[in-house]
Amino acid sequence: MAKKRLGQHFLADENILGVIGRLAELGPEDNVLEIGPGLGLLTAYLADRVAHVHAVELDRSLKTPLGERLGDRRNVEIRFGDALELDLAALEPPPWKLVANLPYNVATPLVVESLDGLPSVELWCVMVQREVADRFFAEPSTKAYGAVSVLVQLAAERTGFHPVSRTVFRPRPNVDSALVAFHRRGALPDSFSRVKETVTAAFAHRRKRLANSLELAGLAPRDHAAAALEAIGRDPGSRAEELTPPEFVALEEALR
Repeated sequence: MAKKRLGQHFLADENILGVIGRLAELGPEDNVLEIGPGLGLLTAYLADRVAHVHAVELDRSLKTPLGERLGDRRNVEIRFGDALELDLAALEPPPWKLVANLPYNVATPLVVESLDGLPSVELWCVMVQREVADRFFAEPSTKAYGAVSVLVQLAAERTGFHPVSRTVFRPRPNVDSALVAFHRRGALPDSFSRVKETVTAAFAHRRKRLANSLELAGLAPRDHAAAALEAIGRDPGSRAEELTPPEFVALEEALR
C-alpha cells in the first residue's frame, strides 16, 4: 500500500507512540498539525490525548483505511492535498504543535517552510531520516551543517532526540530514522525571509567561497559580499559552513 515515490513508511509499532507523546509534551488543550498521517496509527493516538488534530495527507487512496482507524473520533479534521501547497496558516483552530512522521522526500522543506509559514506552531516533534535530524542542529564547520541547520537554529532550540529502529515502519526503510523535538525561541526577526534567501544562496555552492556563492546567486557582487563579511568580523574568503546562525543575520544586514 505504501508508495515509494511519496516517501511513505507507515508507523506500525505502537511502542514508539509513548516516546512521541513525551517529546511532543502533549496536553488535553493542544491543537496539533500532523502531516502524512498514513494509516492513522499516530493520528488516533494524538486524537485521544489532545483537543484537535489537523491531519494533512497527500495520498487519497488512504481515505478508507484512515477513516477506519479513526472511527468515531470527532476531533480530527483530515485534509487531502500537498502540505507544501495548502494554506496551513489559515487552519482553525491554529495548530500549536507539529507532530508527524514526515514523508522522507519532503521532510526538510516542510520543516523549513513551517518556521515562518506557521507562526502559531511553538513546538515540533518530527520523525525524519537520521541524517536529516542530525542536520537540524549540526555545528558550524561540520559535514552535516548547512542551510537547514542555520534556519532551524535561528528559529528554535532542540529539546529532545530519540533514535528510532527501522523495525517500527512498514515497509522497513533502508535508512535509520530519529525523532527530534524543538521549541520556538520567540518571534522571528522581520528580516527572516531575506536571511533565508541569503542562507540558501550561501550554501548553494558549498565548495566555493561564500562571496562567490552570493554573486552566483545574484544577491551581491563578490566585492560587496566580501566587504560585508569583513564588516561582521569574518575573513572575506570565508565559506558558508564557517558562519554561525547569528552571523548570517548580521551578514544579511551588512549586505543591505
